[in-house]
Amino acid sequence: MDKKKMGVPLVCHGHSRPVVDLFYSPATPDGFFLISASKDAKPMLRNGETGDWVGTFEGHKGAVWSCCLDKNAFRAASASADFTAKLWDALTGDELHSFDHKHIVRACSFSEDTPLLLTGGMEKILRIFDLNRPDAPPREIDKSPGSIRTLAWLHSDKTILSSCTDVGGVRLWDTRTGDIIQTLETKSPVTSAEVSRDGRYITTADGSTVKFWDANHFGLVKSYEMPCSVESASLEPKKGETFIAGGEDMWVHVFDFQTGEETGCNKGHHGAVHCVRFEPGGESYGSGSEDGTIRIWQLVGE
Repeated sequence: MDKKKMGVPLVCHGHSRPVVDLFYSPATPDGFFLISASKDAKPMLRNGETGDWVGTFEGHKGAVWSCCLDKNAFRAASASADFTAKLWDALTGDELHSFDHKHIVRACSFSEDTPLLLTGGMEKILRIFDLNRPDAPPREIDKSPGSIRTLAWLHSDKTILSSCTDVGGVRLWDTRTGDIIQTLETKSPVTSAEVSRDGRYITTADGSTVKFWDANHFGLVKSYEMPCSVESASLEPKKGETFIAGGEDMWVHVFDFQTGEETGCNKGHHGAVHCVRFEPGGESYGSGSEDGTIRIWQLVGE
């Protein structure tokens, strides 16, 4: 496909401050859903296909840096500058629990197969909460070399990925021992780390580079230089032939996974793009920006 300007996106308004994180649920019997984190302290839930607003989670008193949905989209979680991570009922919007921390919480992630919630942030501590016993003290792993920026689960609940705001690389942690078992080396701090839905790849963004790693053997598969400093990247989940990246130039770039050739460019945001994510079917993707909007773009085929 020749590089071209893409179609007109769905524009989702509602946030009053920059949008800093997006997360799509897996497909459910009711469709799939999109949750957004914003510095306005109010995570929002939307229909992932249409972008229609479903509800707002009210209760945080500081910027929300990260958000996620469980595999059924029944529960949501959010990580905030108010020193808490919160668990929400995604059907009613009710707050189910607030997990206190001692500093800003930057990241949160549900385990797909077990009732666990992972959090991390400025304390440099990974915390694992058992959602069946939310009042119980969490398991803590306190060996992070820097403030935690991103988190994800790998291989069910056996391995954790983390990156830091001020230190390069992605660290893989054994949840049983609390030890680092591997470090994926990068020159710059990793601002985005995503595990592909088929479990094959880890996609990272650091500086002006997007890298793809083998999620089982941890070797570097591909590394591409981007046209600008990028904050986020996402691999198309069905065929894995395309990836997207967004960053400081306010555009969402589309690339061929095999060659790194830029095949499309989405223009429309009026501020840096902080987060990009593909929906579970791979037919569209969302972007969140400093301009306070979410845009949903259709993937244009050859």
